[in-house]
Amino acid sequence: MLFLRSSLYALFLIVTVIPYAFACLLWLPMPLHWRFKLTMGWPRMAIWGAKVICGIKWKFEGWENLPEGQAIILSKHQSAWETLFLPAYLPREVCFVYKRELHRVPFFGWGLAMLNMIPIDRAKGRDAFEQVVKIGQQRLNEGRWPILFPEGTRIAPGKTGRFKMGGALLATRTGAPVVPIAHNAGECWARNAFIKRPGLITVSIGQPIESSGLTPEELNERVQSWIEAEMHRLNPERYSKKKGAKPHEKSLQ
Repeated sequence: MLFLRSSLYALFLIVTVIPYAFACLLWLPMPLHWRFKLTMGWPRMAIWGAKVICGIKWKFEGWENLPEGQAIILSKHQSAWETLFLPAYLPREVCFVYKRELHRVPFFGWGLAMLNMIPIDRAKGRDAFEQVVKIGQQRLNEGRWPILFPEGTRIAPGKTGRFKMGGALLATRTGAPVVPIAHNAGECWARNAFIKRPGLITVSIGQPIESSGLTPEELNERVQSWIEAEMHRLNPERYSKKKGAKPHEKSLQ
């Protein structure tokens, strides 16, 4: 049954993404706000399809912690699910930091390229981070929230990757607060796994951490401490200890 549902979902994604990608090209002349809103229709559709076809439900905790103004989102990274969910359901337009080569990916990359996010030209080496700071500041000034995954790659449930400094450096250079996010999407949608398992994903949003007065190292450590403590709370069976306090809960179904 899981294989059948996962196969139907894979077919659903393929059938919907191709015409949606061509539609994105049609509304390219529109203002960015409308391009973003229309393009996010497909990630919303993908999350909806995962719920209906595969039984993957979700809820927010700590929604009230999201600030009114500027913010940089630093999130746990377990699966492809959160890369679809966060830009589609957070209340602000967001922008990912990603390698420019993704623009070459058919359909998905096309949609990404038209949203004026923060692509990195890795060929520029150290200068690539200066690109991130410059463009990141522009996006913050536009009212958008940059999203970064400090671990850099998807990490299996119960494990912790090395938290890289990029997000903390961007925050301290721009003065924007950091909003940490923990979630357990990997319990339902594992890395590189075809089979999607039914269940409830909890997306937990922490209180903003002010970057002013902190070194990048101190900020990065605070972000990692909160996220990993919250992961212990969300799935204590994956860890030897249970840590963290319960945030307030808001369910959106």
